[in-house]
Amino acid sequence: MRANDSAIASAPVAVSTPAAGSQGTSTTPAPIPATSSAPSPSPATNGPASAAGARGTPAARGVLLAALGVAAFSLTFPATAWALEGMGPWTVVMLRSVLATVLAGGALAVFRVRVPERRHWAGLAVVAGGVVLGFPLLTTLALETSTTSHAAVVVGLLPLTTAACSALRTGARPSRTFWTASLVGAAVVIGFAVQQSGGAPSRGDLFLFAALLVCAAGYTEGGRLARHLPGWQVIGWALVLALPVTVAGAAVALSVEPLHLNGHAVGGLLWLAFGSQFLGLVVWYRGMAAIGVSRASQLQLAQPLLTLVWSVLLLGERLPPAAPAAALAVLACIAVTQRARG
Repeated sequence: MRANDSAIASAPVAVSTPAAGSQGTSTTPAPIPATSSAPSPSPATNGPASAAGARGTPAARGVLLAALGVAAFSLTFPATAWALEGMGPWTVVMLRSVLATVLAGGALAVFRVRVPERRHWAGLAVVAGGVVLGFPLLTTLALETSTTSHAAVVVGLLPLTTAACSALRTGARPSRTFWTASLVGAAVVIGFAVQQSGGAPSRGDLFLFAALLVCAAGYTEGGRLARHLPGWQVIGWALVLALPVTVAGAAVALSVEPLHLNGHAVGGLLWLAFGSQFLGLVVWYRGMAAIGVSRASQLQLAQPLLTLVWSVLLLGERLPPAAPAAALAVLACIAVTQRARG
């Protein structure tokens, strides 16, 4: 398979896979099952230099990749707010997925990637339902009535829901310290959100809470699949799987929702399609494959705080006074969870 001989697809060989029930990483590259479509190691990955690198850097590289994914995701809500200036919510969601599929499908075709094995398609369907359709749609509907700063702090609960979903799905058992720090971080986020909304959940909050559940399922399955397929192929095939729905949805949405394109609307849509929907998920899934779903998900505790910064710089929203204190508390929780071992 030519795709799996490429530099892009062969990267996962050098990434260590966490042992079952542990949030640490192994000290040697994970073996590749004979039935997996993961690439075969190339000569360049078997030398002494690469072996030393594999021993010393997989965890740090996984954290870096996951952090890049969080940085990309932190721009999602501001980009959505920009896109909503020129088009309806259904148009935004469907067009972003169709455009991302053009990029992902083109890459799959250029590298002649073989269709995944049948055993992977159920997981890909969960990824498609969670991160291609469910989360974008629910959060976009929420942003019709909520500010990006409010939505950001509510979605700050995503790390905890992802860690819980991962534990149920994979049987992983993070340590008590890990869970304590996660719950403290979630409590900070909830308190911040309640203070912002005046203590009364809105219709937008209900959309956001539903988005947390479907996205956590999609992240968990994507992280699991990224141990067998390169991360870009995981999201690529999920986008392709959802294409019939997104194309039909885009056609209907464009026929019933008004379209008034401007610079903000076009820029926001392009970032949603290529930054949030594809490139961000590529590095995010590879990071989760390297350091584990639960540990990687805790990096997202920083996402709402980054989004708050973008909402001020890009949208002119007023930064809530409690944001600095929340930032320090959440970053402290991240430091604890990244040091914890399950």
